[in-house]
Formats: sequence, C-alpha cells, structure tokens
Amino acid sequence: MGAEYSPCPVEVAYQDPRTRTYLGSPSIIRAPDGALVVTHDYFGPGCPKNHEAEEHLTTVYRSEDDGRTWRYVTHIAGAFWSSLFVHGGALYLLGCSQQYGSICIRRSEDGGYTWTHPADGASGLLFSGGVGHEPPNYHCAPVPVLQHEGRLYRAFEDCTPCQWGTGFQALVISADADADLLDAANWRMSNKLAFDPTWLPAEWGALERPGWLEGNVVLDRDGRMVDLLRFHSAPQVDVAAMVRVEDEGRRLTFDPGEGFVSFPGGMTKFTVRYDAVTDRYVTLSNPNSEPGWPAQRNRLALCASRDLRQWQVVRYLLEDDSGLQGEDSLRLTGFQYVDWAFEGDDILAAVRVAYRGAHSYHDSNRIWFLRVPAWRAMVG
Repeated sequence: MGAEYSPCPVEVAYQDPRTRTYLGSPSIIRAPDGALVVTHDYFGPGCPKNHEAEEHLTTVYRSEDDGRTWRYVTHIAGAFWSSLFVHGGALYLLGCSQQYGSICIRRSEDGGYTWTHPADGASGLLFSGGVGHEPPNYHCAPVPVLQHEGRLYRAFEDCTPCQWGTGFQALVISADADADLLDAANWRMSNKLAFDPTWLPAEWGALERPGWLEGNVVLDRDGRMVDLLRFHSAPQVDVAAMVRVEDEGRRLTFDPGEGFVSFPGGMTKFTVRYDAVTDRYVTLSNPNSEPGWPAQRNRLALCASRDLRQWQVVRYLLEDDSGLQGEDSLRLTGFQYVDWAFEGDDILAAVRVAYRGAHSYHDSNRIWFLRVPAWRAMVG
C-alpha cells in the first residue's frame, strides 16, 4: 500500500447548521501569483437567493502559506457549481449563473480579488438558460477543463425536463485555446445526450431515477476523449457511465454494451485526472461498503486505474472519527464533492464536509483543505 498517511485537514470555511445554509461545490487551484485559491457556493433553504429565488452565490478564499491558513477574499453573485482553472496566465471560473441557470465564465487577473462580470455574450455569458425552470436548465459541478489538441473542453448537462436524475442530458462545450474565452462566439456546444433507460442491463432490475450528471472530460488510453459521468444507479452501487466525445466536441455518443464502468463511488460527484508519472488515472471518491445505503459518503478514498475501467481503492484518506457509529455515521457524516489538483508528489484537495453537527451527510457545514503527500508511493 506504500507510504504511511495521516490526514490533517485544514478548515477553510464553517457554516452554522442553524442557518439552514450549507456549503457546496468546492474548487481549488494554484493561482498564477503562487497563492492557493478555493471557491465554494451555498445551497439549502436558508441560503442567499437571487430574483428567481435560486441559489447563486460563490465565495473566494486564498492561502498564502500553502494551505496552512485561509482567509476570505470576496463573494461572487451569479456563480454556481463552478470550476477554477488557470489559462494564459489568468485565473478563470467556469460554471453556471445559478442553480439550473446559464453557462458563464469569469476571469481574474489578480489572483481572485476581482473578477469580470458576464453581462452579455462579449463578456462571459456563453449559453443562456431559460427563465425559472424553463429549458434550457444548465447544470454541472466543479470538474476539470481539459486542453487537447489546441482546444479546451468542459462537461455540462441540461436538466430538461427539470427532473433530478432522469432529466439530465450530457453535453460538452469547447473553445480554441488561443481564443478570447469571454466571447461566447468562440465556444461551441455538442449535441445534448439524454439517458435512455432501455440501455440499462436487464440484470440490474428497476432503478430509482436512473441518469447521468457531473461529467469529466478526459482522454482514454487510446487518446480519444470521453465524458466519464457520475451515474445515479440506486439501488446498484459503484457504477459510472462513459460517453464518447467525438468530432472535436461536436458529438456525444453512448454504447450501452461498453459504456457502464465499475467505479468506486460512482454515485457521488468525482474528479478524474491522469498522471503521466505513474501512468494512472486518479480520483478521490466515496466507495460504497454499505450496499443498503447507496448514497454512502462517510469515507473518502484515493482510487487509481490504468484504463478508466478497472479501478482500485488505494487508500482511505478520511473516515468518520466523530464517534458516530453504523447508520448514524452514514446519515450524518460526508466527505464529498472533492475537487483536487496534482502538485508534484502531493495532491491538494478541497472537500465538501458534513461533520460534527451537520443536519445530514448531504447538508455540509464545512469546507476542508486536504493535502495528500507522497501519493505516488501509495499507488506504487
């Protein structure tokens, strides 16, 4: 199993559960000026909402000492489910304008202190969503932006009809890497691929709201792009879906004969990246060890694969040490929705956490920063 590992998370943010406001969608990046930057948004019945009564607020934090301490920087209204990435010496935030909103992008030239505003198609409003829950209803999570053969690619979904699970249609947006990323004219969108329940293997029986969401655009072993998606498979567990991304992001296709992948933690959001040193695909996810509880999130594991299809649980990084046992731990503790980045022999992660006082495993009251040192020695 490789090197010893002792978790030492640092709390970036805490929210008192009595506010009925919860912390979600963390993202993390090393900014061009050398600081670490973390963002997260807010959800729940008590959280800030916009004129459409939708969740829409993101907060930015910086660490000048490699994650030992964190400080609040600013709020961003109209940013939700968003990914941080660095391109051309600038920091970008790409996601939705609100829950089931428009697709928009912002740029920061000063390490996250100030950001452009996506007022129109020339300034970062890439694809407009409908009013309320009228289509399109764009959706995503903090997932990677892939640069491949001169283009940038990122996965989204359109939840139309707006029904969680069954309504998600997979899609990918892309732009020339040398283009002005704030100009909507430089971006294109693939077809929108809805999940067809007739694709399900007969031996699985009836599933509860089957569907895919929160995809990762990644290159497979043959250098072809795929969108590897979280798959809502309850009561089945540990399944992901692999959609082909073809014709420079213009077309998505799915082959049910090979498109379902055994994936530890496939029913919860995950981020997948490839490491050339170990020749492994890597994720931090929530493998299921309690089949009677498909939404288990009280354990976080480092997992690796050589081919995106066969995955190994390498090491559990976080487990519930709060004293809760059995179903109480499953119900009240979650280490989830992890966004992370390679940094040499370390992995730097931002984790959405429900722990010690949260209403439920889902209603997260903390954002943690986690450094996983010498992770390559664990993989072997």
